Amino acid sequence: MTDPRVEQAKKLLLEALREHQQMIAEVRPTDPELTESYRESLSEFAELRGAKLFFPYLGSGIGKGPLVELADGSVKYDFISGIGVHYWGHSHGALVESSVNAALHDTVMQGNLQQNIEAVSLARDMVSAANQSGAAFSHCFFSTSGAMANENALKIIFQKKGPANRVLAFEGCFMGRTLALSNITDKPEYREGLPSILHVDYIPFFDPERPGESTRIAKNHLKRYLSRYPGKHAVMCFELILGEGGFHPGSRDFFVTLMEILRENNVTIMVDEIQTFARTESLFAFQYFGLDNFVEVVTVGKLLQVCATLFRPEYNPKPGLLSQTFTGGTAALFAARIIVRELIEGGFFGPEGRIARLHKHFVGRLAEIQKRHPALIAGPFGFGAMIAFTPFTGEPAKVREFIEALFEAGVMSFYGGSDLSRVRFLIPAGTVTFKDIDIVASIIEETLVRMTG
Repeated sequence: MTDPRVEQAKKLLLEALREHQQMIAEVRPTDPELTESYRESLSEFAELRGAKLFFPYLGSGIGKGPLVELADGSVKYDFISGIGVHYWGHSHGALVESSVNAALHDTVMQGNLQQNIEAVSLARDMVSAANQSGAAFSHCFFSTSGAMANENALKIIFQKKGPANRVLAFEGCFMGRTLALSNITDKPEYREGLPSILHVDYIPFFDPERPGESTRIAKNHLKRYLSRYPGKHAVMCFELILGEGGFHPGSRDFFVTLMEILRENNVTIMVDEIQTFARTESLFAFQYFGLDNFVEVVTVGKLLQVCATLFRPEYNPKPGLLSQTFTGGTAALFAARIIVRELIEGGFFGPEGRIARLHKHFVGRLAEIQKRHPALIAGPFGFGAMIAFTPFTGEPAKVREFIEALFEAGVMSFYGGSDLSRVRFLIPAGTVTFKDIDIVASIIEETLVRMTG
């Protein structure tokens, strides 16, 4: 809408936002006058949802880049970004403006029967970006969650490869929490009480300490499963960097070894990039590892704001298999177009790109802490914009205690690792600065030392 009144209104809104953001400049403690009402809100919400929140976090609705204000008046560094969603942090001007533009459109949600024109350009941009290094995707289907993107991927694969019905995945993988995806996710507690509806076989993941041996072990496991169930495997789901597993990457040789075997056995190669999209030195992690010629289906989500399943033309499903009332909110589609453009044009990728420089700086600070306090922190320190470390001895209860103490000190993180033994950060790479990282590193060190007494 090119109405001068609208343009003036947006200008005033953004000016007001920037004025209010001036009060959000650093970590700030809770306002004592808000403590009691905030505690009551947390308690009420816990009762309504049936469980308390992981953090005592209720946002006020405003932030400034990596800093976010809570409804208790406190300000914290958000270094987990909603588990990877808020790549541009909080109250980013361009995304706020895109939301205003979207609010002036006719519908809040778009879906199966009614998509607006912005969905066309976003789908075109996603297919083009996925193919920039030689991949052969033709189709992009949107959905409202990463779980649905993975569900849609599995559906089109099973339809094409039926009656094959077995799934291969890595030990320690996380695919989602729907009924089907809980069957694949390698965490028994996530499927407690759920029926078993998929046959899943697990392959050991890459070990950088034993690259050749771990590749041989994985190869042998794969061949053994394929021999045991000939023609029964429809797909192998790849996390190229284990997310909930603690940010452990594989290697190109490791993946190619497995993918060549899968190709020989007519097993679909699916890559789950719900978390890794735009967090390595390439837009897609499969591009970083040079796997463009192998990948047949890929899923993306989180930071894109909408989620998507991209697939080659031979996987285009029969009518009726993919159909969703909601494929994405109009504001999410508007934001996604800006996000893709900024990612492609903003100097994020390559060995000297923003991702690489942020990673080097954050890991450098963590390594300094390790040198000063070798008993308090250990690597590996993650990959790209996915940072992690093991505090103390990695005992899960102690890790949880540290994460909670770090939150109180003003930094949001989360746990990871197969035994929940690591602290992980999904940094808001679109907005965070070296200065922010330095401040957070200092808070991490102070919290570690304080916890040791």
